[in-house]
Amino acid sequence: MSKATRTGTQSPAQHAADSHDMIRVHGARENNLKDVSIEIPKRRLTVFTGVSGSGKSSLVFDTIAAESQRLINETYSAFVQGFMPTPARPEADVLDGLTTVISVDQQRMGGDPRSTVGTATDANAMLRILFSRLGEPHIGPPSAYSFNTASVRASGAITVERGAKKAVKATFSRTGGMCTGCEGRGTVSDIDLTQLYDDSKSLAEGAFTIPGWKSDSFFTVRVYAESGLLDPHKPIRKFTKKEMQDFLYHEPTKVKVEGVNLTYEGLIPKIQKSFLSKDKEAMQPHIRAFVERAVTFTTCPDCDGTRLSEGARSSKINKVSIADACAMEIRDLAAWVRDVDEPSVTPLLTALQHTLDSFVEIGLGYLSLDRPSGTLSGGEAQRVKMIRHLGSSLTDVTYVFDEPTTGLHPHDIQRMNDLLLRLRDKGNTVLVVEHKPEVIAIADHVVDLGPGAGTAGGTVCFEGTVEGLRAGDTITGRHLDDRATLKENVRKPTGRLPVRGATAHNLQGVDVDIPLGVLAVVTGVAGSGKSSLVHGSIPAGAGVVSVDQGAIRGSRRSNPATYTGLLDPIRKAFAKANGVKPALFSANSEGACPTCNGAGVIYTDLAMMAGVATTCEDCEGKRYQPSVLEYHLGGRGISEVLAMSVTEAGEFFADGEAATPAAHRILTRLADVGLGYLSLGQPLTTLSGGERQRLKLATHMAEKGGVYVLDEPTAGLHLADVEQLLGLLDRLVDSGKSVIVVEHHQAVMAHADWIIDLGPGAGHDGGRIVFEGTPADLVAARSTLTGEHLAAYVGA
Repeated sequence: MSKATRTGTQSPAQHAADSHDMIRVHGARENNLKDVSIEIPKRRLTVFTGVSGSGKSSLVFDTIAAESQRLINETYSAFVQGFMPTPARPEADVLDGLTTVISVDQQRMGGDPRSTVGTATDANAMLRILFSRLGEPHIGPPSAYSFNTASVRASGAITVERGAKKAVKATFSRTGGMCTGCEGRGTVSDIDLTQLYDDSKSLAEGAFTIPGWKSDSFFTVRVYAESGLLDPHKPIRKFTKKEMQDFLYHEPTKVKVEGVNLTYEGLIPKIQKSFLSKDKEAMQPHIRAFVERAVTFTTCPDCDGTRLSEGARSSKINKVSIADACAMEIRDLAAWVRDVDEPSVTPLLTALQHTLDSFVEIGLGYLSLDRPSGTLSGGEAQRVKMIRHLGSSLTDVTYVFDEPTTGLHPHDIQRMNDLLLRLRDKGNTVLVVEHKPEVIAIADHVVDLGPGAGTAGGTVCFEGTVEGLRAGDTITGRHLDDRATLKENVRKPTGRLPVRGATAHNLQGVDVDIPLGVLAVVTGVAGSGKSSLVHGSIPAGAGVVSVDQGAIRGSRRSNPATYTGLLDPIRKAFAKANGVKPALFSANSEGACPTCNGAGVIYTDLAMMAGVATTCEDCEGKRYQPSVLEYHLGGRGISEVLAMSVTEAGEFFADGEAATPAAHRILTRLADVGLGYLSLGQPLTTLSGGERQRLKLATHMAEKGGVYVLDEPTAGLHLADVEQLLGLLDRLVDSGKSVIVVEHHQAVMAHADWIIDLGPGAGHDGGRIVFEGTPADLVAARSTLTGEHLAAYVGA
């Protein structure tokens, strides 16, 4: 077969289709961006840097990715669009040259108790089909192996309305794999009644110890006392068996209290509805503490935590049930699937094999499919989301990553870099928001935002190559080659926190004494057992304040003032100064503008079109009734106070007429964690990941405890901010606290007084202590992966 020969030696003029090699953004004003105009090269790896809160996510996710998604949604029919989220067009003058965007963000995967690694990645769906075809004994279709599907049986008459109506007798049954004991959750909850009430008191004497249940509360306490079902003057411990049943488990029923119709319901279902059905992280700190005290979770005795029915557990392939398969480490499961040789299911085995191999390739071979997805760290969740894109044949798409190295040991970062470069080399545009110098180093193009955070950020400080950034005079450029030095003198421990025979998750009977009164760092590759040791094995009641990586969730009505409890002392101070009720100064209560219900904006839902938010004309976005804004404290109204930055408010509440010590203490903690630029009324939904974690840290710093446990506090922090964090950790230790940090950042390791290194690998290859000692000893020994990387970092 002959090939056509090209005539003429002169190269043809560029085709018009090849001229679109830039993503152009002009006049971007989303969140804190200040008319940003930028051109990003396509089919290249572009890294966006800048201090936390400088506008990186606003540009990449809220502008470029959001507009691409909106334009794709518009290609569907109006009917289909009605079922899809409808984001408004981002605030920008020109958005040109966009391609299809695949967003891999750091949002935690569903915290639903039934969501696991297997259900989130479709691996479970393929396993269920495999067992329904090859499992012995055969128990039914794929649904019979699903812990999310309950068995159902029904029979009766149904009326078919077709021509002449006629009743038809029908029976229906569906075999599900859900364990009936725990309803597919793997754990059963038990409520500690002693945390709900004091049984030595009567209802009339205020027996309830539930937060917010005041003795005169019409809808909670008085409905029990005046329902007629219980004797309000009899101590609860003297209730008869029937009274106790009515008190704790009575079905919802209508009762009249002082002429008002109310619903009476048993205490247990009421608590379950009002507290346990809500997301714990969105609760106020004192309510969250109550829930943690009152509810205990134990492994389901019926299914032994596998979530599956007896039938599903009895069906096996090569002596392995689906429960056994899901409990295996994924790399072991991949080997088991390779050994299943059955031509009739070859396409299924190939697809399952590819998914499991992708887990191993991305460094998550140590996970198991039955691991609840809510327990994954931010970095693990992000890498799980990447799995479905690894073998994709799509090219010329834009991949957007939000700090893909979060939670990765320096040893694992190289593997992540290889993946990013592989995606780029297939002809894709890769946009990465990142702080780590190792990732910035592989960029084809760098965009540095800043110069500061919040209102001090939102502009492009530098655009160009990595060498140009290094030579440029920006905060990132100046700190790019920062290297911490090892401490010459380390602190001496004041005591020990003994951990004996720890076996949580993959820990292999670990015995370790964690030193107190010093900065102790627990490190090791991802999956080596660090969090299992620190969060799962430290004895309860040791005065431990734990700040994990759980995300802060909050509606657009939540802001730093409400989340930290700062608004309470501010409301009381305003109420006292003006002689009115504190509730008037809440935009979610009596003081709310009646037109917008305290939201400040009016939302108009336009079905499948993007909803429109317009500033409320009555309160002009201030969220309060005009009469409330007339009350002042220190010459400022409540809306003016909420518009202040943390730093400004700290000075305002420090002294003078507005002096409020309780508010000033909270503001000082917010400034200590580097959030001085945040405004008090800024919605939580607009905060970056790093800002949310530091907000959480500031909240926990108020708790009484001698030991602080921090899980990767450098996540989302710029190189320049890490220095400030180390100063905060030093201040905590110098004030007499013990600080235990789970961390991968070499600057934190170098600054530690004591290092505990776990490993040597991940999953069942980890779970052992491979080094204990000072950072200097770790560098000198170079006996572990961490030691080698730390030695290279400090230039030893």
